[in-house]
Amino acid sequence: MGKVGSLSCTSNQKGLPLDVQEEVRAMRLILTLLLIIIPVSINANAQTQTFTREGVEYVLDLPSPSWRAISRVVHGHLEFVNGEDYSNGYLRLRKKLVTPATTSVDLFSEAEKWDLQKLPGYVVCSGGKGTEFSGQLKGTVFSYEFVNQGKNMDGRIYYLRLDSRTFYILHFTVASEKLPSLREQMDSIARSFRLK
Repeated sequence: MGKVGSLSCTSNQKGLPLDVQEEVRAMRLILTLLLIIIPVSINANAQTQTFTREGVEYVLDLPSPSWRAISRVVHGHLEFVNGEDYSNGYLRLRKKLVTPATTSVDLFSEAEKWDLQKLPGYVVCSGGKGTEFSGQLKGTVFSYEFVNQGKNMDGRIYYLRLDSRTFYILHFTVASEKLPSLREQMDSIARSFRLK
């Protein structure tokens, strides 16, 4: 038997070169992953619910049916909770009128001074500088940690600028161990926030 070039030592019984075999395996893996990922992402998008209500000037998309609006009679504001337990994700949403020169850093510093620093175990993340954020509205997100009833908690505050005098503040809190699985949902809600 004669050899065909250098293929005799780099091919299998089917006569395919090893590099082609590796490409075929990679393509099979990619196709398998796509067949898994596409239905999951379609299902995730199918679960998204758009929230709006009479008398509320904004719209936002809630990423799963477990997020629901609750009314706070005392404050007259709507708030949102993920499931039945506030440590699974809690959102307070407020509108803030400011002077034109006010920045999101100014608002976060004010929140720190009057509210956040009073929380047990309060620690600001990223040196209090925040991270630029873009969705329907642009803004900045700040993160912090605290303790609530002996449980480690995380907070994320999105300051979304509508115009030079108006911010919308989306303030999330969640148990620290649940943050990794909910961070994308928080970002998604903040990205979807828009006026009617």
